Amino acid sequence: MIWIKLAFMFVQKEAYHKIKVELDAAKVNLVAVSKTKPNEDILALYELGQRAFGENYVQELVDKEASLPKDIQWHFIGHLQSNKVKYIAPFVHLIHGVDGEKLLKEINKQAIKSNRIISCLLQVHIASEETKFGFDKTELIALVDSGHLANYSNLVVKGLMGMASFTQDQALLKKEFDGLATTFNMVKEKLNNVHFDTLSMGMSGDYALAIKEGSTMVRIGSLLFGARNYVL
Repeated sequence: MIWIKLAFMFVQKEAYHKIKVELDAAKVNLVAVSKTKPNEDILALYELGQRAFGENYVQELVDKEASLPKDIQWHFIGHLQSNKVKYIAPFVHLIHGVDGEKLLKEINKQAIKSNRIISCLLQVHIASEETKFGFDKTELIALVDSGHLANYSNLVVKGLMGMASFTQDQALLKKEFDGLATTFNMVKEKLNNVHFDTLSMGMSGDYALAIKEGSTMVRIGSLLFGARNYVL
C-alpha cells in the first residue's frame, strides 16, 4: 500500500485532465509515454481512463504487457531493431518508428506468424540532430512511389511520425512540424488510402505547436508522470 501511495504522487492528475480536454477539443489522440515508469503509475492513469501508452524498450514493454490490463493499447515509440519485432508482434497496437523497408518486411513476417494485422507509422527524419532516425523525404517518396507497401499483406501503414529538434527555438520547431505535415498530406494523396490518417508529432515540450501544425497524435510523458523515476 505504501508503494501505491508514493507512486501516485508522481502522476499529475490535474495536468492529465487539462491536457485531455485540450486534445479532445482538437480531436488529437494522446499516447502517454510510460517508459521507465512503474506499473502503479500506469495504473493511476488507466484508472482515469487513459488506454494508450508508449514504450521505448522491447523488454520493458513485454514485461508490462504481461502484468497490466489487456485492454491497454501499447505503442512502441522507440527505435526498433528487426530482431526484436517478434517479441512485440503478438500484441503491439501501433509501431511508430518504422525507419526502413527491412523493418517493414520483418513486421509483416512476424504479423503473419502471429495471425495479426499490425499497424505502423513511417518515421521521417525532420530534426537538425543527426542522431535521430527516419526516412528522409526523398527516400519516403521513393518507397511510396515504388508500390512496395502493397506487398505487405499483414501490416497497415497508418501515417507518419517525426521527432523534432530538442530546442526552444519555436521558429525551427514550426518549420520542422510544418514540413512533416506537408509531407504527410503529399503521401496521403499519393496512397489514396482511408487508413492513412495519423500524424504523430509533438511531445511534452512542443505538443501545442505540433497540434497547430496538424498533428493528430501526441506523445506526452513528463507532463503526466513527472520527470523523476520511482526509486525503491
